[in-house]
Amino acid sequence: MRELLRVRLAECGWRDEMILLCRKVIAESDVNKLTVDDILDKITPQGRALVPDTVKKELLQKIKTYLMEEANLLPPSSSSSARHRT
Repeated sequence: MRELLRVRLAECGWRDEMILLCRKVIAESDVNKLTVDDILDKITPQGRALVPDTVKKELLQKIKTYLMEEANLLPPSSSSSARHRT
């Protein structure tokens, strides 16, 4: 699921937007006093808001399906059954 999220965010341009946002924060800050935590504090709320609803819905559905399969409420899908065999 992590890989799916990474791909979807790259496809929709979210990753590029976050890079630009980081650059903006760095440009507007005193670089000598700026920490990674400072950058994260400033970009995290915007980053979460910029995730498209379609991506959120797709991942939520994948998580629900996975949990139902693990609880034996659904038959395993072909992709997850291959994962469980390894």
